[in-house]
Amino acid sequence: MKKLITIPKDADLPLIGAIMFGIIDRGTNLLQVRPTSVCNLNCIFCSTDAGPFSKSRVSDYEVELDYLIEWFKEVAKFKEHKHLIAFVDSVGDPLTYPKIVELVQELKDVKGVENVGIETNGILLTREMVDELKEVGLTQVNLSLHALDKNLAKRLSGVEFYEVEKIMEIAEYVAEKGIELVLTPVWIPGINDGEIERIIEFSKRINRNQKLPPLGIQKYQVHKYGRKIKGVKEISWYSFYKKLGEWEKKFKYKLKIGPKDFNIFKWKPLPKPFRKGDKVRVEVECEGWMRNEMIGKLKGRCVTILDSKAERGDLVNVKILRDKHNLFLAIPTKRKFIEIERLKEFRKLF
Repeated sequence: MKKLITIPKDADLPLIGAIMFGIIDRGTNLLQVRPTSVCNLNCIFCSTDAGPFSKSRVSDYEVELDYLIEWFKEVAKFKEHKHLIAFVDSVGDPLTYPKIVELVQELKDVKGVENVGIETNGILLTREMVDELKEVGLTQVNLSLHALDKNLAKRLSGVEFYEVEKIMEIAEYVAEKGIELVLTPVWIPGINDGEIERIIEFSKRINRNQKLPPLGIQKYQVHKYGRKIKGVKEISWYSFYKKLGEWEKKFKYKLKIGPKDFNIFKWKPLPKPFRKGDKVRVEVECEGWMRNEMIGKLKGRCVTILDSKAERGDLVNVKILRDKHNLFLAIPTKRKFIEIERLKEFRKLF
């Protein structure tokens, strides 16, 4: 069973630098807000091996609301409060966060925030919650829906309690309420090809006068530490976009989408206090996402330390292996090597 690590205001743990929680800035006007890493499903293709039956993850995280908003406001200030999009997502499911409605309200009230979106599998979404979220300012829902066939949908979710009919009903209600609804199925070649076509037709039926693209089909990707479907091979990006083109032609529906379609533009990336290749000393704060990992802190950033058995409060000399988007990976300098395949997997996630 995974350990839940709560991050209160007095923890003094930076909320920039870790992929599992906090705020991620990829150098645009969109800021990813990750209040939790908890997931209630066990999808058989999950790239992060999230959920209650995870084999590789040993920790989950949950950030105190006031602390998360405090950090978000600081980042918004750095971004000059310019046409900001606050997008609440997770390596799990954001609706497992106990104060999700309050979080949306607080984000919407931040100066410069024009839109607030949520990514979810929809299991915990009810009509009452949709009403509340709409009232406090939610403008977009990205809904993971991978099959309409109830047996296949249940199989893909990895849990027996998944009921796709309820997800479809709540999807229709979201659209009826005037919230921008983006269905985000993962296309798994040979598994749900026909279901993707049914989802396209479902999207065409329930979406009316929407400004954002109503569909964001995702490519199935294999990760060493994620879950894999036996017999399914990952296709190339060329083949993926070729198939999207075929579906666009068949259904006369836009499926090839990009940042501009969601009003996302490049804007003032947060500065990096250290870079790939730097050797620095970090203070260990808590356990990491996987076994033999720790999370350290330095200069307002979290650093995930791979292959470390240090304890909280230890000062560890590390070498920075990854710094993209202010998401930092490091390894103790005393270690002479790191498993190359493992670093490749982290690069995919980042």
